[in-house]
Amino acid sequence: MNDLTCFRGDRRLFAGLDFTVETGQVLHVSGPNGAGKTTLLRILCGLTQPESGEVRWRGQSIGELKEEYAREVLYLGHLNGLKVELTPVENLMAWAALHGFELGEEAILDALAAMALKGIDDLPVKVLSQGQKRRVALARLLLGRQPLWILDEPFVALDRHAVGVLEGAIEAHLDGGGLVVLTTHQAFTLATGHLCELALGG
Repeated sequence: MNDLTCFRGDRRLFAGLDFTVETGQVLHVSGPNGAGKTTLLRILCGLTQPESGEVRWRGQSIGELKEEYAREVLYLGHLNGLKVELTPVENLMAWAALHGFELGEEAILDALAAMALKGIDDLPVKVLSQGQKRRVALARLLLGRQPLWILDEPFVALDRHAVGVLEGAIEAHLDGGGLVVLTTHQAFTLATGHLCELALGG
């Protein structure tokens, strides 16, 4: 990411931001509320444009790569992105189809079971608790094939078991050559050497 500058209205959130995330690394973006963490993640996804600078993926501008880059990114924001009238299984099948790959029901059920959602996989999402909805969304991480994960507060509304599952999923992704950029106010644990920090608003 090269010389990124972003404003919100007349207020500058950050300027001259340069950083690189290597294969097998997780970048933790920290800072107080309003520092621009979510905005930065949306810029990295290509959903928001910076005032200046550019995001590069494998040496090319994501503006040039467009859909090719979008297929490489798994983004989880504050909203879970679930259709509340569908079941968790149907949601995950629809998500996979939207991103150009198929998932078998057995793989989906295994991912939901790993997120402690066994037995409610056939209920409409609208009847699930906020924590359960979050875990359905996070099950994408156990099923997706994208090398770059961009996660905005992924640990919110999770119990201790789900936090452990998510930490394990991130570790496995890094060990497989993936990259992760995330924000969180919650403490989390990763193997030494995986983690690097970027503080905004300091």
